[in-house]
Order: sequence, then structure tokens, then C-alpha cells
Amino acid sequence: MITGPQMRAARALLGIDQKTLAELAGLSVPTIQRMEASTGNVRGVVDSLTKVVAALEFAGVELIGEGAASPAGGRGVRLKAPPPKH
Repeated sequence: MITGPQMRAARALLGIDQKTLAELAGLSVPTIQRMEASTGNVRGVVDSLTKVVAALEFAGVELIGEGAASPAGGRGVRLKAPPPKH
């Protein structure tokens, strides 16, 4: 679903710290710290993982899964295109 390095990269793209991500996701800072410490896929309560992914996507980050279309062909993150202005 998401890896620890993806979470850290997503936060870096957004310019937010762990506390801010925890607030956006409705989770505790220690939970975010444990998730980001994972070297592979983040393991944990599915509800918590879903909250983190939703918070990052809402904030404007697109998470790229293994094998998904990306120039390098690996996992990564990228900023979504901004919505069209009216």
C-alpha cells in the first residue's frame, strides 16, 4: 500500500512535519513515527494506513504503487496537478 520512505518523501514534498501529518490523518505522532520507520510496506491497522493515504492525497500528493506508471518504474510520490481554476 505505502512504504515508510514514500511517507517521508510525501511529507517532504508537502513541506510538513510528522506532527502535521498526524493531525491531518487524525493519528498520534508515535503512530506516524512507527509507520515511517518501516523499511518496506508499512504494516499496521488498515484504518490508520487508510487515514494516512487519504490525508496525503487530500493534501495534494499522488502515491505511486509498484509497477504503476512512473518514469523510473519504481515506487514514488509526485504532486498532483492542481485543479483547474474557474
